[in-house]
Amino acid sequence: MNPTQKLHDLGQSLWLDNITRDLLKSGTLRRYRDGLSVTGLTSNPTIFDHAIKNSSDYDQAIRQKLEEGKSGEELFFELALEDVVSAADLFRPIYDRTSGVDGWVSLEVSPLIAHDSKTTLAEAKDLHARANRSNLFIKIPGTKEGLPAIEEAIFAGVPVNVTLLFSPAQYVAAAEAYLRGVERRVEAGLPPQVGSVASVFISRWDTAVRDKVPENLKNRLGIAIGKCIYKSYCDLLGSSRWERAFNFGARPQRLLFASTGTKDPKASDILYIRELAASLTVNTMPENTLKAFADHGEVHGPLPRDGGDGEAVLAQFAAIGTDIDALATNLQDEGAVSFVNSWNDLMNVIKAKSAALQTAS
Repeated sequence: MNPTQKLHDLGQSLWLDNITRDLLKSGTLRRYRDGLSVTGLTSNPTIFDHAIKNSSDYDQAIRQKLEEGKSGEELFFELALEDVVSAADLFRPIYDRTSGVDGWVSLEVSPLIAHDSKTTLAEAKDLHARANRSNLFIKIPGTKEGLPAIEEAIFAGVPVNVTLLFSPAQYVAAAEAYLRGVERRVEAGLPPQVGSVASVFISRWDTAVRDKVPENLKNRLGIAIGKCIYKSYCDLLGSSRWERAFNFGARPQRLLFASTGTKDPKASDILYIRELAASLTVNTMPENTLKAFADHGEVHGPLPRDGGDGEAVLAQFAAIGTDIDALATNLQDEGAVSFVNSWNDLMNVIKAKSAALQTAS
């Protein structure tokens, strides 16, 4: 049996952290769905930046939108919506078969509005309405400013992929924002089944401390964090508050492991997939990581619900002076800045590509 199928059968969803027009039109994404157990997809501005910059696949669509008077952010979102709608349709049979548990795709709001909860909520509603697909998550950062928008989006019935989470505390804050939105729907007599995932970034932890820790602790921090967050996840789902929500028909906000491509060339290329296998979770991975796991992946069994050795490993990092809470804050802040930089790069690519196509016309 293919390793990706084994992981799927264990109860973890494999999603692809990539989207390009070529992936869709060439049938490659369909082959990943049918042959490698890929059941969903995530996207971000960097992915679209590379897709548009490094190919001519979008040129005709850009020309058409330029003729319609579109430009900049407006033009980009139309391109992005075309891609994610196609992907959503591809995964719709899985969404239907699992009654909405799986088969999702994600599109991110502009990071330029990350510190404006009201505008973030308005854009999330607008993008979801324009896509008109039930299996589309709108990605909202789980920052201090993002949490109110997450709660309001869930209350409004907009499915949310909470992104940019690093620590157990950040995860719990995002999960509680989701649950508040669900509880408000219950109180208002609305259906409580609004999909959501909480995306925890893994590999960036190890990148941040690579030159600051002894050899025996390299590439262990991200996994330990993932294990501890999984424990928090299991504890929350077993709480009386969640059980009450379940009794009204709510569904879990699934934990999603993101940033799971190995950054250290000396480490295993399937490190974060192999070590974070857990039921009722998602692992979204780059294309090369997916192929590597399909080729030589290993599935040893699910993570223990108590987080296994996660806390013990974090204690080893604390003993050498690693301040996990401060590092988590820094990683989230740096991630937010990185999102803005990626967005600006993307807008520059749209501008340059538009100018080149207009000149060539």
